[in-house]
Amino acid sequence: MKLIVEQQAARWYKQEMDLSEGDSLRIFVRLGGCGSVHPGLSLGIAKEEPRSPGLVANVEGIQFFLEEDNVWYVEDKDLHISFNEQYEEIIMKVV
Repeated sequence: MKLIVEQQAARWYKQEMDLSEGDSLRIFVRLGGCGSVHPGLSLGIAKEEPRSPGLVANVEGIQFFLEEDNVWYVEDKDLHISFNEQYEEIIMKVV
């Protein structure tokens, strides 16, 4: 089980969220949206410091993480975060 963040996605987050080297982004489970793994749930992201990280990826100087209590969402799979240039949007896939 891994958290994989592509460089292009990390750069997009840095620009759009005005992030600096050393900042942290928490990926969390939220109610609603179109989740590919659990109907009625999806993933959100917020600039926060980790408390008890379960999955971590450091890309472009930014620490992306899921807290231990949200790791269940990926169910022994990998969370892959990429950027779609054509639609200029982030894609989060559990594979």
